[in-house]
Amino acid sequence: MFSTILSGTIYGMESHLVQVEVDLSSGLPCFVMVGKLGGEVRESGERVRIALKNSGITLPPVHISVNLSPADLKKEGTGFDLPIAVGVLAAQGRLPSGCADNTMILGELGLGGEIKKVRGVLPLAIKAVDGGIRKCLVPKENVREAAAAAGMQAVGVNHLAQVITYLKLSEKQQAEMLPPEEGGYQEELSGEISGGGREKGPDFAEIAGQESVKNAALIAAAGFHHMLIMGPPGSGKTMIASRLPAILPPLSRKESLEVTSVYSISGQLCGNAGLITERPFLSPHHTISPQALCGGGKVPRPGILSLCHRGVLFLDEMPEFKRQTLDLLRQPMEDKEIRIARSSGFFTYPADVMVVGAMNPCPCGYYPDRNKCRCTPFERRRYLRSISGPILDRIDIFAEASRVEFSGLRRKKSGESSASMRRKVMEARRRQKERYAGTRIRFNADLEAGDLDKYCRLDAAGAELMEKMFRAMDLSARACHRIWKVARTVADLSGSPSVLAEHLSQAACYRAGDLGER
Repeated sequence: MFSTILSGTIYGMESHLVQVEVDLSSGLPCFVMVGKLGGEVRESGERVRIALKNSGITLPPVHISVNLSPADLKKEGTGFDLPIAVGVLAAQGRLPSGCADNTMILGELGLGGEIKKVRGVLPLAIKAVDGGIRKCLVPKENVREAAAAAGMQAVGVNHLAQVITYLKLSEKQQAEMLPPEEGGYQEELSGEISGGGREKGPDFAEIAGQESVKNAALIAAAGFHHMLIMGPPGSGKTMIASRLPAILPPLSRKESLEVTSVYSISGQLCGNAGLITERPFLSPHHTISPQALCGGGKVPRPGILSLCHRGVLFLDEMPEFKRQTLDLLRQPMEDKEIRIARSSGFFTYPADVMVVGAMNPCPCGYYPDRNKCRCTPFERRRYLRSISGPILDRIDIFAEASRVEFSGLRRKKSGESSASMRRKVMEARRRQKERYAGTRIRFNADLEAGDLDKYCRLDAAGAELMEKMFRAMDLSARACHRIWKVARTVADLSGSPSVLAEHLSQAACYRAGDLGER
């Protein structure tokens, strides 16, 4: 009496298919599970036994052996409950032979037999499709998530008794009992023609003044550049940052699958959700720990950086973050991923994020207003230098927000709206898409040093200006390349096919320089 059921597990960010092998034999009655099991998986046997009993099925006094293969792969999570229960019933002869062939089964069992939501369903469904599996049995709450995998027929179930009845039917009867959901229900995300952004919510038109900062935000959104805003309290830094998702380019379907997979693995996919269609925007508190920011842990999980993948990480009051924590951003800002080495293995987390920071010009926030600011030059320099030079060097755009006067608050809202800014971003994005077609590059921020001469070629005047700026501003090679990339975005927004000297001049105005000398 032997059966095999297909299931899967997540380890770090990688998904793996797992064979649940069940054998019933005579001998001392017990329930033995092997295969490098985590804590939740080791407890699965007791949940399965009681769930079967409360579903009207009593296990015979036999020796039950369960092996999760491959045995050298660490198994974590509660998704093995349902496949183990189905495997036991198939080995016992209570289910037809081969009833679960070519079907991936996932689900946690409650003691009453109810089937509960599990994490990591979408990446496992994608992995199963890649392996030739086209059908899966998952909890009802996970069915839209599983159906988002192209080519997967997802069947949602909510009770063990329902699963037993379903697996006893013919294929035609199964389709009538529980019609499978497929990815066709999910609107195809074109990423270039849908317009993107949030149609409702806070609008850039609500911000009084700060036209220079709003223009910097427009450039940052169009090229997916890192950005830092400095200004006194109440000048609108957080308002501007929180409105960035409204003008960012929409997620393509591929990007949507990546983001949804990260949230699925983290167990943070809300409700009965399908694909995430908006770019993430997260703003962690400055007391965040390095592990919470970058991910890891005894059981590897993605951190805030990975949850912001393809979206915005907003660091409000940036100098208040521990310098050690901020410096962890150095490598992800360059490589678009986080590589963590632990005794249990090596893990790579996606981290292609747009970092946006906000800060005051001094500890009290009111410099250079000497009527309010009482900070000494030493206190101000120490405060500003809490952000390391290497981090500043990786920030493409630096904008200063000025104090808003009362007369500006009384004016009617006449600033450019988010909808208008979004149209400009989408037009710039269209130009980038055409330029980088067939390459790994999506936005101008993705350009590497070797790509600049090809895609951002300068004329004689531009090359001369760049050389002068390099010497006068004492730029590093990285800072020079970042000005070049921002200039490419400015040119795209203005509709210019070439990067001109005027675009370089505007991009150079957004360099942070040495904050400690301000």
